Amino acid sequence: MTPIRVTVWGENRHEQIEEHVAKIYPQGMHTTIAEGIVENLGEGCDVRTVTLDDPEHGLTEESLAATDVLVWWGHAAHGEVADEVVERVHQHVLSGMGLVVLHSGHWSKIFVKLMGTSCTLRWRSEHDRELIWTVDPTHPIAKGVPHPLVIEEDEMYGELFDIPTPDELIFISSFSGGEVFRSGCTFHRGHGRIFYFRPGDQDYPTYHHKDVRRVIANGVQWARTERDRRELPVLLRYDTEDFFNGKSYTGPIE
Repeated sequence: MTPIRVTVWGENRHEQIEEHVAKIYPQGMHTTIAEGIVENLGEGCDVRTVTLDDPEHGLTEESLAATDVLVWWGHAAHGEVADEVVERVHQHVLSGMGLVVLHSGHWSKIFVKLMGTSCTLRWRSEHDRELIWTVDPTHPIAKGVPHPLVIEEDEMYGELFDIPTPDELIFISSFSGGEVFRSGCTFHRGHGRIFYFRPGDQDYPTYHHKDVRRVIANGVQWARTERDRRELPVLLRYDTEDFFNGKSYTGPIE
């Protein structure tokens, strides 16, 4: 199989203005995330990075057409993502591009649009220990992941997480305050596969964690479509006498 073409999209704002974040991620969080994917998938992937401040946020039509899986991290500047770019990404996901949404990307325009809910949650950033428990150990995204996966310090996310019921729930997290959270969820939209994974606040070195990097790489592998071409789901008319050959719908009266 050909290498998975991965685009890692990073907001890249905290790293530019907050010294402690820059020390953790001197080349940007997007670079560290990309390195983790390459570390785990090796020659099975072709990874590049783009950021919010690139022309068209690095998500041109040509860029998306050449992307099998888009990995998304955003936080402080969700509102700066142009609506026309969000619509472009949305169309590509419905057509079969995979999407991996990380941490505070839960409130990105694209994730909210795909979920159709507020995607709100509870949070606290006070150096909480996180235990990530695997609830679906046979899922490919859980392959090679310890049970539990321990993150010594990260931001807390807690329920209620206002998302649709996931198609698959792979991980749940528990925190030092007693909170729990659906931290690894999959969804299908159109022909596209979506994986949401919770860890990764910018104030902590979470994307250097070898097991977090493994989960993201597994998610990238899973999110790649098995379809041989990218196309939107279309409305077809099927005549009673012909159950197998749909025709393009042109209107209620022909």
